[in-house]
Amino acid sequence: MTELSRDDGTLWYETAGDGHPIVFVHGGWMNGEAWTNQVSHFEDDYQVVTLDVRGHGKTGATEPDRYSIELFTDDLEALLDHLGIDEPIVCGISLGSMVVQEYLDRHPDRAAGAIMCGAVQSMPPVDLPTDLKPWLSPLPALSSSLTMTGPKTTFRSMLGSIRATTGTPWLALSPEVRSEAIDAVGDFSRLEFRKVFGALYRYEPPELGHVDTPTLVVHGAHEAPLVKRQGKEIATAIDDGTWLTIDRAAHLVNQDRPRAFNDASTTFFEGLPLA
Repeated sequence: MTELSRDDGTLWYETAGDGHPIVFVHGGWMNGEAWTNQVSHFEDDYQVVTLDVRGHGKTGATEPDRYSIELFTDDLEALLDHLGIDEPIVCGISLGSMVVQEYLDRHPDRAAGAIMCGAVQSMPPVDLPTDLKPWLSPLPALSSSLTMTGPKTTFRSMLGSIRATTGTPWLALSPEVRSEAIDAVGDFSRLEFRKVFGALYRYEPPELGHVDTPTLVVHGAHEAPLVKRQGKEIATAIDDGTWLTIDRAAHLVNQDRPRAFNDASTTFFEGLPLA
């Protein structure tokens, strides 16, 4: 176990391999093990770093009453500084894609490259006026559901609502991947689940037109349509942005189709001017 102490908690992370660093940031209610197929594939040629975001995995609960994408990004910056990484390739999925967006906004030309998969600008993936967002918040209803049924059942209910609304399986096509993701939610307390949801809901995505970092945005063909739309907007906003769809995959595209995702990532990495 490798840990990084912060003023208000301790972050857990892992490194493997040597070479140019790739830092992977997982999605909401998951953990660094979501990148297992990527770690094993890339560790022979790159330094691969995974971390468990606050509230998740082995990092677990930390002191703040509220989480935010900005706080998660502060942690990413601290980890990079701790490891002495100056020009990372940053790769995030879902919640992790928000962290990558925030990082690129702060450092538009520091990263050697970026991949966002299952990329989303907001949650839910619709444009809500900032002044109305607090009044439309699903957090009170979420708190009631968490109190009555717990995180795992609440998450299943969320998945059912998305499927009914979009007509897509959304999370994953693979039953095994889907089951593992749902099981991971069972490790969360009600409070930590709510804090993560709040971070997702409150995030206001940055404009990325000033970003110079080569960026690949990847979605599964069975991703929710509104998420696909936001992903295209991200890729279009970044001057050196590219958008890619992978067949027979949904939101967790790196787990649904690990070989296809790794191949696409390898091609992208090989086109970067790495030192």
